Amino acid sequence: MNMLLWTTDVDSSHLSIIEDIKRTGFDGVEIPIGGGDKEHYRQLGKLISDLELGCTSVTSLFEDGNPASSDPAIRAKALEQLKWRIDMGAELGAEVIGGPFHSAFAYFSGNPPTIEERKHSTEVLQKAAEYASQAGIILTPEALNRFECYLYNTLDEISALIREIDHPNLRMIFDTHHAHIEEKSMRDVIQRHKDIIAHVHISENDRGTPGTGQVAWDEVFSNLYDVGYDGWLTIEAFSRNNPVFASGINVWRNFAPTLDEVYRDGYAFIRKMCDKHSQSAQ
Repeated sequence: MNMLLWTTDVDSSHLSIIEDIKRTGFDGVEIPIGGGDKEHYRQLGKLISDLELGCTSVTSLFEDGNPASSDPAIRAKALEQLKWRIDMGAELGAEVIGGPFHSAFAYFSGNPPTIEERKHSTEVLQKAAEYASQAGIILTPEALNRFECYLYNTLDEISALIREIDHPNLRMIFDTHHAHIEEKSMRDVIQRHKDIIAHVHISENDRGTPGTGQVAWDEVFSNLYDVGYDGWLTIEAFSRNNPVFASGINVWRNFAPTLDEVYRDGYAFIRKMCDKHSQSAQ
């Protein structure tokens, strides 16, 4: 369960939420990496470990550290920021760090992506993947829909970056929300990129409770089973709980009566779909 439903800054005050996530049946939590220091993430990692939960992370970069920038100094800063995030992920015990860190979040040049921008992004992520290998962390840069990003919108586009770098610590995240907007077929993209999908975000078309919207869920789960995907299935949903963050990602309302409903009903939905499609695959 991704903790961004509640906050961008997870700490011990969220222990009761994490405990209930475990009681609900989840095997792990996904922690945003942004502010804080090494001790903060070390303590948080211990809290998660003591609850016998697994951990993944999400993060993003901004215009002052844009990997796709034409300015070498800004690209150098992007790499340093990614290295710091990898270090904090290691303190957490994170297996995966996902997110749109191929470029600056919510930054638009006003033009389509250029060859040079993608080249710069590739060079930065190549170095980041090499650094991540030392921590045993998989980086999964994320293709975002056209309203949140312009550099990489589709899985075919982000796969070109991943395949060019060709590093075992740089793989793909498949996010059902963005795919619902940008892809022609869930089946086709899962089958086409089955060898590099290393993380999955279960995210409804409206960012609310999985299973209550329009995502082609049967197609998603049947094909994930078909290709033998065995990684995390992580609910990513948002709310107005943190107004500053919510406004930054254009979330203007809550998508369920309570936040508890999002993760509890979402978990039940994932179990139902896993049971249904595991039986179909046998």
